[in-house]
Amino acid sequence: MRKRLVRYLLTLLGIGAAGAAVLLFIFMRPLPVEVARPAENVPIEVFGLGTIEARILSRIGFEVGAALVELNTDHGDWVKKDDVLARLHSAEQEARVAKARAGVVNAEAAVKMAEAAAGKARAVLAQKKQTNERKQALVARQTVSVEAADEAQMEEDVAAAELAVALSEIEVAEAALEDAKAQYDYELVLLDHHTLRAPYDAIVVQRHKELGSVLSPGEALFTLVAPETIWALAYVDEARAGDIQVGQPAVVRLRSLPRQMLKGHVTRIDIESDRVSEERRVYIACDQCPERFHLGEQAEVFITTAILGTALLLPETAVTGFDGTHGTVWTVEDGELHRRKVTFGHRTLDSRLEIVEGLPDGARVVSVLRPGLREARPAKVTGEAAP
Repeated sequence: MRKRLVRYLLTLLGIGAAGAAVLLFIFMRPLPVEVARPAENVPIEVFGLGTIEARILSRIGFEVGAALVELNTDHGDWVKKDDVLARLHSAEQEARVAKARAGVVNAEAAVKMAEAAAGKARAVLAQKKQTNERKQALVARQTVSVEAADEAQMEEDVAAAELAVALSEIEVAEAALEDAKAQYDYELVLLDHHTLRAPYDAIVVQRHKELGSVLSPGEALFTLVAPETIWALAYVDEARAGDIQVGQPAVVRLRSLPRQMLKGHVTRIDIESDRVSEERRVYIACDQCPERFHLGEQAEVFITTAILGTALLLPETAVTGFDGTHGTVWTVEDGELHRRKVTFGHRTLDSRLEIVEGLPDGARVVSVLRPGLREARPAKVTGEAAP
């Protein structure tokens, strides 16, 4: 019985020793790990999702209301500045212009009549003045009576007053002429408002009305776009938008052309962010715009904010406790594992973080977390000889 018990205890002791050896081998043997290696010329990009828009987009129409009698362009047409796009029925306004023109002719005739009357009054004054001078000389020699001399003086004064009235009538007539001309110019302006011209070189995006429609003042007839002002409006998360600056290069990928990457640059950053979505509006002007564009089309924007010459990048999945700036990583130092709190800089689109501070000299950073990681455990870098 005692021998059986001894054999049983020896068996248990052997099993325990074997188990301890196995556990010791598993937990104390060097753990193979993968480490991050420095990368060169790493682009730091910021992603934004948005739409194709135009900086200059105009919904134009007539400043007056009338029936539409002429349309010279339609959707998709290219127009030059001052091209006639449409006309309104203008017979009534043309009649007003003719009436105003007649008013100018009448005012010009009135000025001529006033000038002629002034000339006559001037001649009468000269005659009365000569007569008065003779009678004043004769009264001194007592050739004519004093009453006759006084009457001659009065007639000269009356003639002078009539000349002054005639000159005033010229001024009144000239003022009436200027008023008639202003009215004529005003009616011409109103007549010109019946013709709609292109305000700039543009593409017609939409025609809103057809022939015969009666338009109200200010009602939109065409939507125009200046093709050279096409840009992409991208919405970028505020957490990633801090390094974006005007002039930085960018590429735009349209939803309809997923295989093409259109080059551009940041041309404007809105001062005001969206308070609801917490996004910043960034505008990308294309360097080589496509021949065709569609306003409102979805676009993916990639903005290059920096190029890292040499950087140590670590996947975010290999970081614990990441708060946007700091986090804890596993390192291999002298063949052993250690935990280090480090500081991060840039972040790539594929969620890799740039380590900028916190690593001891010679430390290698574990890039893939796996079971068995613990402080001071021996480790072996995959693909390298054991230290």
